[in-house]
Amino acid sequence: MSARPPRWSFETRLLLGTLLVAAPALLVLAALLPGLAASPLVALALWGAMAIITVVLALYLRRRTIYPLYTLTNLLEALREGDYSLRAAHARKGDAVGEVLLEVNSLAQRLREQRLAFEERGALLAKVVATLDLAVVAFDDEARLRLANPAAERLFAAPATQLLGCDAQALGLADCLDSDGGRLLERAFPAGHGRWELRHARFREHGRVHHLVVISDLSRALREEERLAWQRLLRVLGHELNNSLAPIRSMADTLARLAGAATPATDWRDDVRTGLQVIGERAEALAAFMTRYTQLARLPPPTARDCDLATLAQRVAALEQRLPVHAQGPEPAHLHADADQVEQALINLVRNAVDAALDGGGHVTLQWQRAAGTWRIDVVDDGPGLPTSENLFVPFFTTKPGGSGIGLVLARQIIEAHGGSLVLANRDEGRGCVARVSLPAPT
Repeated sequence: MSARPPRWSFETRLLLGTLLVAAPALLVLAALLPGLAASPLVALALWGAMAIITVVLALYLRRRTIYPLYTLTNLLEALREGDYSLRAAHARKGDAVGEVLLEVNSLAQRLREQRLAFEERGALLAKVVATLDLAVVAFDDEARLRLANPAAERLFAAPATQLLGCDAQALGLADCLDSDGGRLLERAFPAGHGRWELRHARFREHGRVHHLVVISDLSRALREEERLAWQRLLRVLGHELNNSLAPIRSMADTLARLAGAATPATDWRDDVRTGLQVIGERAEALAAFMTRYTQLARLPPPTARDCDLATLAQRVAALEQRLPVHAQGPEPAHLHADADQVEQALINLVRNAVDAALDGGGHVTLQWQRAAGTWRIDVVDDGPGLPTSENLFVPFFTTKPGGSGIGLVLARQIIEAHGGSLVLANRDEGRGCVARVSLPAPT
């Protein structure tokens, strides 16, 4: 089979087409000129001149047609190379080629604006990633590192130039690329050992799956929270201890002066007896304080069993004698929990509500209802509301004279040990406070 001959180019076909259009006129002119001209030579000269003019015009038409196409080619090549600065001249409406050039100019302007916006967003994202205190790393489809921010450089104790290209296995993150979402783990990195939260997500680049891993140091945050908790606890403990040690110190000084007096007063025995009584009372208060602390620190884990929340709540309401506590809710209310501990938590909450209601309208309600797989228990009072303090759940902190400061802490510790939550808030519909307990409901 013979090879197919090459096709003529567009320019050649355009020139031949133009000449073919003019060919009939030249043939007619060749037939008429001998009869019109004075001699055959004159006729031949005229016909040759017309033929030359026709070829020149065809070449000019070819050039005028090809020039905009070459311009369009240059523009498209510039767009392909990412150069959006070139613009075509003579782009105007009402002209077929002009409108094409106008659209190409608009496309170039649109691509230029999009690239500028993309570069600005990319620069912003790079700044954000660089300033994050979280280690951000990205791996390609072969689990090789392709991105590491400054926090990741500190985590792995190496510059990005050394880290890029490293295998995930060598960095200790190979197991994190197999699961999506977040996970908590304890692991040793070059920066140190601690508790970390790792979040993994997949994304595509050039059609291939890549991996993004964000590593946050929980140890630092936990240490900061622990430090703040200790500060609040020590502040309250210091207040409680000073309340007991200050009178003991004062009485000790008084007794020392009495013992050192050359001539004791006639009633020195009464003074000594009173001083020793004060020291004894404050010592008992310190002993009770330590007993409450031990009670809070040694709360046993709950022993869950099936019980009736309605019976438990009604018994708690009946224990309070200072004010009537209205108990309302569905009966029976099946609950799987440590009834003794839950009862103790509700007793503490009801006692606080009654203390507040004594300063208000004197109404306390204990109500429960089931919603979304949980039991919601509300202890509502019409007292003065919550104080403006962040220490409500700090052990031994209290706003009541003679309060122990462990009721709310113990209640929340019990509820959270059962997988629930305890929230205090001022009422929206009126004066007072609501203590809301959420406990898992059996299926």
